[in-house]
Amino acid sequence: MKRTQLKYAGVLLAVIFAASVALGWMVLSRGFSARLEPNATEAYVARHVRRLAIPRSARDAKNPVESSSEVLSGAMEHFADHCASCHGNDGQGRTLIGRGLYPKPPDMARPDTQELSDGELYYIIENGVRFTGMPAFGEEIGNEKDEESWALVHFIRHLPKITDDELAEMKNMNPKSPRELKQEETIRKFLEGDDSAIPALGHQHQH
Repeated sequence: MKRTQLKYAGVLLAVIFAASVALGWMVLSRGFSARLEPNATEAYVARHVRRLAIPRSARDAKNPVESSSEVLSGAMEHFADHCASCHGNDGQGRTLIGRGLYPKPPDMARPDTQELSDGELYYIIENGVRFTGMPAFGEEIGNEKDEESWALVHFIRHLPKITDDELAEMKNMNPKSPRELKQEETIRKFLEGDDSAIPALGHQHQH
């Protein structure tokens, strides 16, 4: 029995060593640039390691928040304000920040994300994913009653059928840069009759 166990342990160590060598060669050959896309091997390993890292109890968890138009509306606003800077309003990750991450944010409307269980999606939102740009949004370890995160799960399920009108609405909910806020304030003053805002508006138009 011990000889068999030692044999399996030796095989496992050999596999780990080979994988480490392959990973090291991959890093040396491709460098550390975040501009690159993970290759098929990296993507395959990452998906399976992520699944193994989520406890079975979390994967099997059921969404305690009932779906409704109010829940979806609130989750859409939350997503636009907190998540869209990386994931985009449509969940496809085609944003300035998203394109600069390694690995890139997944297209959440596609099967790789949609086939995850509600519990898996909730766990990822609450706890984040190590070695990626996905942070943990849960306020407390083991907090299973975060209704906002469960509501976001409903919104993620809605992404494959999101409408153009909803995307336009979300655009107005996205965080604005200081420059955009200053421009809005200048326009507001101009509309209220502040003539001193005219030069500023002309300057902004030129750029």
